[in-house]
Amino acid sequence: MKNNRYSSIMESPAESGLLAAWHAFRIPIILILTALVLLVRFYSQPKAKTSSSSSLPPSPRLEKVVGLGDKPSLVIPTIDAERNALKDKPTASGPKRIVGNRQPRGANKRQEADSSARASFIKPVIYFASLTTSTARRAHWLEEELRTAAQAVSKGADKEYGLLPPEIYDLAEIDFEDHFVSAPKPPPNSPHTRYFYCFVIPTYNIDTIIDTFLSHLDETHNDFRIDTAPLSGLAGYSVFGFGDTEGWPTEEEGFCSQAKDLDRWMAKLTGKRRAYPLGVGDTKADPDHALKEWTTGLTEVLGEIVETGGLGEGVPGSGDPVESDEEDTDDEESEQTAKNSKKAQSMVVDLEDINVGGSANKKRGDPLPVDFTTKSDKSSNNQSTVKEMVPSTSPTYAALTKQGYTIVGSHSGVKICRWTKSAMRGRGSCYKYSFYGIKSHLCMETTPSLSCSNKCVFCWRHGTNPVGTTWRWKVDPPDMIFKGVKEGHYKKIKLMKGVPGVRAERFAEAMRIRHCALSLVGEPIFYPHINEFVGMLHDEQISSFLVCNAQHPDQLATLDRVTQLYVSIDASNRESLRKIDRPLHRDFWERFQRCLDILREKRNIQRTVFRLTLVKGFNVEDEVKGYADLVEKGLPCFVEVKGVTYCGTSSSASVGLTMKNVPFYEEVVAFVEALNEELKKRGLKYGIGAEHAHSCCILLASERFFVNEKWHTRIDYDRFFELLQKEKSEGTSFCPEDYMRETEEWALWGNGGFDPNDTRVRKKGRNKDRPAVEQ
Repeated sequence: MKNNRYSSIMESPAESGLLAAWHAFRIPIILILTALVLLVRFYSQPKAKTSSSSSLPPSPRLEKVVGLGDKPSLVIPTIDAERNALKDKPTASGPKRIVGNRQPRGANKRQEADSSARASFIKPVIYFASLTTSTARRAHWLEEELRTAAQAVSKGADKEYGLLPPEIYDLAEIDFEDHFVSAPKPPPNSPHTRYFYCFVIPTYNIDTIIDTFLSHLDETHNDFRIDTAPLSGLAGYSVFGFGDTEGWPTEEEGFCSQAKDLDRWMAKLTGKRRAYPLGVGDTKADPDHALKEWTTGLTEVLGEIVETGGLGEGVPGSGDPVESDEEDTDDEESEQTAKNSKKAQSMVVDLEDINVGGSANKKRGDPLPVDFTTKSDKSSNNQSTVKEMVPSTSPTYAALTKQGYTIVGSHSGVKICRWTKSAMRGRGSCYKYSFYGIKSHLCMETTPSLSCSNKCVFCWRHGTNPVGTTWRWKVDPPDMIFKGVKEGHYKKIKLMKGVPGVRAERFAEAMRIRHCALSLVGEPIFYPHINEFVGMLHDEQISSFLVCNAQHPDQLATLDRVTQLYVSIDASNRESLRKIDRPLHRDFWERFQRCLDILREKRNIQRTVFRLTLVKGFNVEDEVKGYADLVEKGLPCFVEVKGVTYCGTSSSASVGLTMKNVPFYEEVVAFVEALNEELKKRGLKYGIGAEHAHSCCILLASERFFVNEKWHTRIDYDRFFELLQKEKSEGTSFCPEDYMRETEEWALWGNGGFDPNDTRVRKKGRNKDRPAVEQ
């Protein structure tokens, strides 16, 4: 109470009156003040606008000269000029029309590109594909020409722009996603660098890496997750193709067809940034002259891009592009497809009107025939004209025949190897005799598929055999192939009867095939009827040794029993496998891993073998643990370790393979001993079972085949066919240990592996008049 009385005494009557008046009239006072502020701002607005018009910063649309050097400049009118022009026009009655200053689409980007054109570098990147190294040689010549042009263009120029030295890539050795899913980013030290793609490719009538590359471009363009023109950031591109007028006389018949397809896909992926027209060269005329002319025009274009920063009139950046007939045709086809689609939609029949066996043209309730096999005309035409893998008129046929092959049908082949000739002369058999008891003069080397899905750097076939990822050729029946390869083999054996040194008894033995090595060239498991073909071998008591490259897991999983199943293990990791085998499959490593899993499942039914080919500088150094990982994953019965054999061809040299990459036998021994120790550390029961020093080959074997303190790596072939026949008739299965046989003493580890019944002839370093022999 005391505090309240004190407060009331201190409050004066005047303050109480003001407070009461504010509470009574505060709302009208606020409204009046607000109105006064608005009136002041309204009357002061014209004066403020007039005084501030001259202090505005220059508009981006004020008069500006856009041009480079002595080129004609483009003058953009100012905003003031536009306003004056509008004032002179009579004002029309009615609603006012708003005139915007929005620039055309892409104008800002174009101005930015033009303004920074002189501050940019152009980096050419050359891509090529080559089987016989002729295209590779010409691609490297182009690289030197562009390098010289880079020096000439950049000489005396400002450091802010110029033509950089080119880079070159083999399409078989790169990951397409690193180069063709998005335009490469400029390096940090040169942020204005732009890339220019050059392509030099031949056209083949067989599956090659080019087919895989074109398929990748197709997938990239049609992938909904990727922009339809992901390479539009390139400075430009150009393509040169080589063709053969003997195989395809005209462009309509396929001359340089793959180069044309590449040019078309690149136009789509780059947003039509073709900088120079498609060039073509006929390998049967003067292809180098055509390439030189194309290169001259290409270097001029590169110089213009460096100087102006753009591709000129008719290409993106300076109006609508004028493209090739193929792209115009594509647009027409797209329009026609859209029309057909609309027409089809207008002819849709209600599901309630459809009765089985009826027709849409008949009255309601009549049956409607439905054809589930109808396809487009394009697909039916492709099926009706299935091509042969190796036509008798093709360069591939001529090349393989020249190498000693007998081509059977359209995709099979047979050839006798040097070890067959050596065994017939009593000079020793190959390592398979030391390891498994196969006499080389009783062995037929053949394949039902000349096509392969790899382009191994150590391939003896010089890159002339066809390659592919899927079977899309005519399929020959297995009985025709079986009969043809036998006839071809016997014909070649008969040619040996006049060769000096051939033993009569071995010539007679060679006229009865006892073994078949399905490892000649290509991928035997690729043949659709491989099981039927192997069955025909077994019906005639011919053992089967099938080699695959671990790239076809589905076919491997469905493979029936063979006498011995090989898988080539050419590298211990993804990167080494890509460099050595140069696979065509994009998921090659995943396929490889799946095949190892399948082999692990088959190890108790099949004799499984890992074949390791050591290439010095590629897969020898520091890869023992990696190989041990693969052995642990697949648990094969045997592991063959063999040094690569150099075939001495230009195709090998083109991938960097020389005699320096061939390991010495001592190096192979050191590798095998290290691998054996690594397997023991992991508790895997393997040991060194046999060797064939003459072939630079050593055999690691599972201790499953070490019985009574002796190795049993050889095969009892009579027992194998007996068990096979019993399996067919009674359904009883058998395992690899059921038909093993003891290894010969001379073939064991440490004894060299050369049959003492033969005579070894040493040719290297001997006197020509006195042959050096070894009993």
